[in-house]
Amino acid sequence: MTLPGIVQLALYLAVLLALVKPLGWFMARVYTGKPCGLDRVLGPFERLFYRVSGVDSKAEMSWKEYAKAVLVFSALGLFSVYGLQRGQALLPLNPQALGAITPDSSFNTSVSFVTNTNWQGYGGEVTMSYLSQMLALGTQNFVSAATGMAVLVALIRGLSRRSAFTIGNFWVDLTRSTLYILLPLSCILALALVSQGVVQSLKPSQTVSLVQPILFEQSRGDQGEATHTVRVTEQVLPLGPAASQIAIKQLGTNGGGFFNVNSAHPFENPTPFSNFLEVLAILLIPAALCWTFGEMIGDRRQGWAVLAAMTAIFTVLLLACTWAESAANPAITAFGVDSTFGAAGNMEGKEVRFGIANSALWATATTAASNGSVNAMHDSFTPLSGLVPMWLMQLGEVVFGGVGCGLYGMLMFVIVAVFIAGLMVGRTPEYLGKKIEPFEMKMAALAVLMPCALVLLGTAVAVVVPQGQTTSNPGAHGFSQILYAFSSASNNNGSAFAGLSANTPFYNTALGVCMFLSRFWLIVPVLAIAGSLASKKGVPATAGTLPTHTPVFIGMLICVVIIVGALTFVPALALGPIVEQLQLQGH
Repeated sequence: MTLPGIVQLALYLAVLLALVKPLGWFMARVYTGKPCGLDRVLGPFERLFYRVSGVDSKAEMSWKEYAKAVLVFSALGLFSVYGLQRGQALLPLNPQALGAITPDSSFNTSVSFVTNTNWQGYGGEVTMSYLSQMLALGTQNFVSAATGMAVLVALIRGLSRRSAFTIGNFWVDLTRSTLYILLPLSCILALALVSQGVVQSLKPSQTVSLVQPILFEQSRGDQGEATHTVRVTEQVLPLGPAASQIAIKQLGTNGGGFFNVNSAHPFENPTPFSNFLEVLAILLIPAALCWTFGEMIGDRRQGWAVLAAMTAIFTVLLLACTWAESAANPAITAFGVDSTFGAAGNMEGKEVRFGIANSALWATATTAASNGSVNAMHDSFTPLSGLVPMWLMQLGEVVFGGVGCGLYGMLMFVIVAVFIAGLMVGRTPEYLGKKIEPFEMKMAALAVLMPCALVLLGTAVAVVVPQGQTTSNPGAHGFSQILYAFSSASNNNGSAFAGLSANTPFYNTALGVCMFLSRFWLIVPVLAIAGSLASKKGVPATAGTLPTHTPVFIGMLICVVIIVGALTFVPALALGPIVEQLQLQGH
């Protein structure tokens, strides 16, 4: 690792942590209904929305009613996105006259964006019309992120309330998340990105003349026995309302790229400053929600403890990924390539304007945060550095994780940790003055283990059936491509290792099922825990109560997260990136 690279990583972490308190404080005021400044401007719009939609903002819901509202709303979104894609050819704002999207791809994309996964098996600029990008995918970027935030707030109420039978109103939480948090932040970021050169236009793609023509040899026949020289003098530049979509894709930890190469595209991420803003936006809300959590339960130390556990895991894996990419690639140096190039590290698959440090930072942040956007080709990372983003997803997307869902996922691990601690000392486990009993443990176990099961089962099926063997590489690397795809889908991340032909009926269906189950199989148990805890009376703290804000508990929480990930996935990782690294080194 170079000194400039270390400085860039340190600056990123410093700015991120500095923004945690002010944004977390603001979001806590939004969710508790206190004045937040924006309520003076946006309050009338909020009240108008409730009147038009018939929502009683003062009526609260039980956990079952809350869960039903989440599922019904998500189902409506799924069918709407599917219908817009299938009817795309007949709808306006389609300047490239793009046709309808196939049923299997439409299903996969609908599930993907409704579940906040944003996995893409298609190229955005050659598949989606502007209307599909804005009305279908852009809308889901907002509301799927807001759904995760709403579920988190419901769980926080369950932890903080005593002898209550309601956990809030989903429609109010959804509206306030979108109106007061996601929309204003997206407007600010979109304007900043436009200032850096990110496109924002409704014009069709433009054909321009090249400053310097390109000459290349093209085969005349299938066997390549004859060639002729082709002279290219023009290039088609894709346009579209990209900046507005990119802002919410990053802030909402959505990650779907407006263009096919995602945030490596110069129209989507043109400068080092735009790169910094976009990667900062990925972790901004998930990190700040830790402060919101502490503020809403009346004990900020709890929020700092969870944030400390997330940051510790993230920092170690970030340094590991950067170190692995900074080392010389044995496969390159073996060919006698200039030692200066080899010493620069593994630049394959990376934009020169970002370099190794910013590529490794993005790869780590996007997989830690359930974001899924990329500014480099993960398939070109060295095996060990490629292992880092893969394992971050396999940990359950709880190291920051998606907006809302990352923190409620980590709180499931907290429940597991206090249960284990209770067994160790022979006491009934407690968290925030609530006894953790068999029901909570069963629900937490479902939430923790369901994504793990989907990853392993999906990968096992894919490597057995012929339809799943569509990788660009044989052996260990091909296995890594399949394992990465199911790790991404089953943990609602959405990033791709690439090299896998995933836009097929098999993968569109299999990955779509994994995305759906992983999202809602977690949400329902989390809300069930929220309802159960809300109905319980508080337990007074005693000398035997386990403090859950101390360094000891933070260390224990980290160990639980790591051990679950290690026990579940080390055998699979050994078949993929670990054995590939050994092969690369000649063992």
